[in-house]
Amino acid sequence: MHLISVNLGKERDLNNGKRVERTGIFKEASSEPVSIGKLGLKGDAVVDVDNHGGEDQAVYVYGRPDYDWWEGQIGRELPGGMFGENLTIAGLESQTFSIGDRLRVGEVLLEVTSPRIPCSTLAAKMEDPQFVKKFRHAERPGLYCRVIETGDVKAGDPVTVEPLNDALLTVVEEFRAWYEMDTLDTATLRRFLAAPIAIRARQHYEKLLAERVG
Repeated sequence: MHLISVNLGKERDLNNGKRVERTGIFKEASSEPVSIGKLGLKGDAVVDVDNHGGEDQAVYVYGRPDYDWWEGQIGRELPGGMFGENLTIAGLESQTFSIGDRLRVGEVLLEVTSPRIPCSTLAAKMEDPQFVKKFRHAERPGLYCRVIETGDVKAGDPVTVEPLNDALLTVVEEFRAWYEMDTLDTATLRRFLAAPIAIRARQHYEKLLAERVG
């Protein structure tokens, strides 16, 4: 695998139904190397800090095979960065990953923490009010990652995968669980919490577990 593009977004307006919101989802490929720190890519705007960014969702990754699938569904070419991802990677399919798997991208080491849950901002960018539902059923969520080792990345960098031994939770399982919270029993919640999941998800599962064992 290799890095196709490094994508940075600037804050701008987006017409989202009856309101205009500020967003950093519109990203363009950088022609220069980009520094990645613990909080993400230098020069990349994160506007909705309640749901995006932070150390556990510092970098969003999407793979070219998933782009190819979407192009077949939509019927047009989609440029890298279209899904708001920071790194577009050749040969990467997000359905095959587990929480805790690691990606070595050039100098940088990333650890998978969660799938991307679609929102109305993504649907507005895709100009399709049904896109949240389509994204859910496609089960090609991409990968949010924390940064284990910082450094610079650039298009063309090699990408290697370091699978987590004895992984407890796949990306697709957690993605599905988001829509099936009422069905999660205490054993499942404890297993999820034993995985190196993102802090936002961890807080949510901890609250659910407390309610279950009440």
